Amino acid sequence: MHFSRRTLLAGAAAMVATPSLASSKANVVASTGMIADMVRTIGGAGVEVKALMGPGVDPHAYRQTRSDIVDMTRADATFWHGLYLEAQMEEFMLDLGTKRPVHAVAESVDTDLLIGSEDYENRFDPHIWMDPDLWVKCVPAVVQALTALRPNDRELFETNASAFIAEAEALSVYNRAVLEAVPEPARVLLTAHDAFGYFGGAYDFEVMGIQGISTESEAGLNRISTLVDMLVARQLPAVFVETSVSDRNIRALIEGAAAQGHTVIIGGALFSDAMGPDGTYEGTWLGMIDHNVTSIARALGADVPATGRLGRLKGAA
Repeated sequence: MHFSRRTLLAGAAAMVATPSLASSKANVVASTGMIADMVRTIGGAGVEVKALMGPGVDPHAYRQTRSDIVDMTRADATFWHGLYLEAQMEEFMLDLGTKRPVHAVAESVDTDLLIGSEDYENRFDPHIWMDPDLWVKCVPAVVQALTALRPNDRELFETNASAFIAEAEALSVYNRAVLEAVPEPARVLLTAHDAFGYFGGAYDFEVMGIQGISTESEAGLNRISTLVDMLVARQLPAVFVETSVSDRNIRALIEGAAAQGHTVIIGGALFSDAMGPDGTYEGTWLGMIDHNVTSIARALGADVPATGRLGRLKGAA
C-alpha cells in the first residue's frame, strides 16, 4: 500500500492547478457512495460528483465498466478509497493516476491508526468510515485535491469541511452514548464479514464476521459451526445482515442456533460497504452510520429512539 500512496499523492501534488471558473463546476468521479458523499459535501456548489457504486454494491468485487472508464478519463479528478477496498479496480486506478488527477483518500490516513489485514500481507482494513473520528482524517486530502482543481474556491471547501467535521464529531458523541446503553454482555456484533473492526474499537464492542475483511474470502463450515456454538453459549439475542453482502451465511447461523434450542433474530440490515438509497438520509454517510448504530443498539437491548440522532431515520430495527 505504501507504493500506491506515494504514487497517487505525489502524483496529485504535481498536477497543475486549474483556475476556478464561476460559471462551471469541477466534474468529479468517486468510486463508493461514502467517498462521493464526502467530496460532494466538501465541494458544495463547486463540484459535480458522480458515484460509480450505488446502494447494495460490493466494492470488494466491483470491476469498472466501459462507461466508468469513460467517466473517469473525462473527469477533472477521480476519488477512490484505496487500502485495497476496490480490489478489482486497483490496477486500473494506479495506471489512471499516472495520467490524470486520482486520489486514494483513505491512504492519506496514518497507517499507525489502521488495522492490519489478516488476509493480505501489508494491507489494512479499509472500513475506516465506520469510526467517525477516523473518517474525518480523510477530509484534509479531499480539501487539498479540490483546491488544486479550483483554487479560488478554497474558502468554500474549508468552510464546508469544518461543518462536515463538526457533524461527524456530534455523531461520534451520540454514538458513544447510545451504544453504552447496550448491556455489557450483549456488546457483540456478529455480521456477514469483518467490516466493523473500527466500529468495535471505537465503541468497545466485540466484533465478529463470518467472512474476513474482504467479501472475497470464503466462510468455512467450521467457522459457522464455531460461531453457532458461541451464540448459544453466550445467549446472544441478535446477528446482523449487510445490505451489500449475501445473507446466506447469517441465516445458516440462525438455523444452527435454533437446532440447539436458542432463538437468534436478525437485528437489522446494516450498511457496511455501501450506503442507503440515493436521495434518502440513509443514503448519506451521516445517515448510514446513524442507521447502523440505532439498529445495533435497539436489537441488542438498548432503549433508544428508532428515528436516530436527528429524528430522520425511517425507523431502524
